[in-house]
Amino acid sequence: MSRNCKAWIEALRLRTLPVSVAGVAGGVACALTYGSFRLLPMIVCLVFAVMAQIVSNFANEYYDFKHGLDRKGREGFRRGVTEGDITPKAMKRATYILLAITCAVGASLIIWGGWQLIFVGLLIAFFAIAYSAGPLPLSKIGMGDFAVIIFYGIVPVIFTCFLQTGNWENLSLTLPVGVALGLLADNVLIINNYRDMEDDTKVGKLTTVVIFGRKVMRFIYLLNSTLALAVIAIFFIISRNPLWIICWAVSEIFYIFVWLKLATLRGSALNGMLRLTALLMLAVCAAMITAAAT
Repeated sequence: MSRNCKAWIEALRLRTLPVSVAGVAGGVACALTYGSFRLLPMIVCLVFAVMAQIVSNFANEYYDFKHGLDRKGREGFRRGVTEGDITPKAMKRATYILLAITCAVGASLIIWGGWQLIFVGLLIAFFAIAYSAGPLPLSKIGMGDFAVIIFYGIVPVIFTCFLQTGNWENLSLTLPVGVALGLLADNVLIINNYRDMEDDTKVGKLTTVVIFGRKVMRFIYLLNSTLALAVIAIFFIISRNPLWIICWAVSEIFYIFVWLKLATLRGSALNGMLRLTALLMLAVCAAMITAAAT
């Protein structure tokens, strides 16, 4: 495989894509508690969510390079544009072509959800780019965590469930579940920024880890997972699945394991913890679907 091809695959950031899958899975789990499931809109939601995350990843690579926020040899996954494997022009073109395709995929959801979903899709598309672009990129001013909680937790859970059930009467369930999954998604970002703290500090990128320090954000990682799993435990209780205690306990043990590792690991050694955190979020959602469907 050529270096250029590998660079494009790396730019997808496959290790983090379970986060967008999990958001949709959480919405499906909520819908199943109401006895609703629609395969086709679920598939479209899934494709749209993954594509939107890839757009955000591409935009992040291009605009971080453009703004001088990336340096050659930095910690973390290889950045193709910064390292010279992908030209900035090619990455920018790929970003906006994929954005257009993503919007087209998202627009098809009006078949099930009505024309008002266009505004939701436009908002998602805007923030996918605004996370890294514009005069005040969200990732540069400590607002990335809030964006992740909203667009990888609250938004996909609420709207996926709506497209499955056809009504908004389930907000009392989908909103707390969306917040919970948003907190778990934020843990992925925390590890990413935890790893990159020195590099981000040097270029003036104010992530929450740079602002508050590793010690505080390590505590936030544990707090996020504990609060999120507490909400999800309530979901399991509602679903009346007797296995919820085991699912909760195993998940909490894994999050505590990662939290302990954060105290000793630095640099690229944290990549495994980032991948594990993303997969943990997906595993939790898989357990939710199983509980709701049985």
